[in-house]
Amino acid sequence: MAISYRVEPHLLIVGLEQDLDLASAPDVRAALDALLDRYPDRDVRLDVGEVRFLDSTGLGVLLGRYRRLAASGRSMHLVGVRPAVAAVLTVAGVRQVMTWEGAGADEGHEKGVVADGGSQLV
Repeated sequence: MAISYRVEPHLLIVGLEQDLDLASAPDVRAALDALLDRYPDRDVRLDVGEVRFLDSTGLGVLLGRYRRLAASGRSMHLVGVRPAVAAVLTVAGVRQVMTWEGAGADEGHEKGVVADGGSQLV
């Protein structure tokens, strides 16, 4: 499992460095949950720039963490979304509930703002 993270005031930046699918989902879910437990007061910026494939199981991991954060008044914003992953997110309707932006700031992908006073994510 390849996950990196950095802690900033009011923000937990997590990088996924592998595909998010049936094989990797349990480990990624456990690692993300451990980070959310360890830093319960931070919004999350999830860098998925290294994720080239996302299946329904991986989508469930993302949506589950999003719901968990939203229930506690926090937010999750995806960055570095590649076109193949963007297609899955779009078909699944994720844009209606979660902010995300593409790799290289692709047009058509929203940029988000974290709930810590309006700092724009880049």
